[in-house]
Amino acid sequence: MQIYLDTADLNEIRAAHELGVLRGVTTNPSHMYKAGHRDFRRAIQDICAIADIPVSAEVTAPDTAGMLAQAREMATWHPNVVVKMPTTPVGLRAMRVFSREEQAGHSTAINATVVFSPGQAVAASLAGAGYVSPFVGRLDAVGQEGIQLVRDIAEIFMVHDVPTRIISAALRNPIHVSESFKAGAHICTMAFAVLEQLLRHPLTDEAVQLFTKDWEKLQATEAGAAARA
Repeated sequence: MQIYLDTADLNEIRAAHELGVLRGVTTNPSHMYKAGHRDFRRAIQDICAIADIPVSAEVTAPDTAGMLAQAREMATWHPNVVVKMPTTPVGLRAMRVFSREEQAGHSTAINATVVFSPGQAVAASLAGAGYVSPFVGRLDAVGQEGIQLVRDIAEIFMVHDVPTRIISAALRNPIHVSESFKAGAHICTMAFAVLEQLLRHPLTDEAVQLFTKDWEKLQATEAGAAARA
């Protein structure tokens, strides 16, 4: 049960790390662009320097050969790099080759991304992916139940004793997070805003304020008693 941050914003990653809850980071080209990065390699290395945690970097080539070239290059950037590959026929071919190279020498894991069906998750696992990332929120957005996909993948992996870990991704709110963990996800990756929502509750704030006020009253009472003595 781990919390990842889905971002390329260095300030958000530092903040989550300081909270003591961060166990990994997932990035993609959209996050890189939004965060204002211009040097992909430098950005991944900067993220890796913040904490000793897995950091997923996504390939962008449209063909297997290109994906493999990018993956091999990314594997040299930092020991914590995890290579994200799309769960498509082209991506599966790249996963198959790259995972065999991993077994032969390097230790860079594969995160099979944009998973929208149990079949894709099974195929990615068979092709050598160490992680599969079902996109929960995007399924919900088109009228399907994203959490059910996580549940189905988790059941299949459990029945067949599959070591591939499930990263529940594209989470839109704290309910997605809690339901993903209940459904069997090993990891939930989320935007920093969702993490903030996850950690806050109005009743917690109310209780802290009450305790603080009562503590101040107690201090005032003690001070008054000391003065009278």
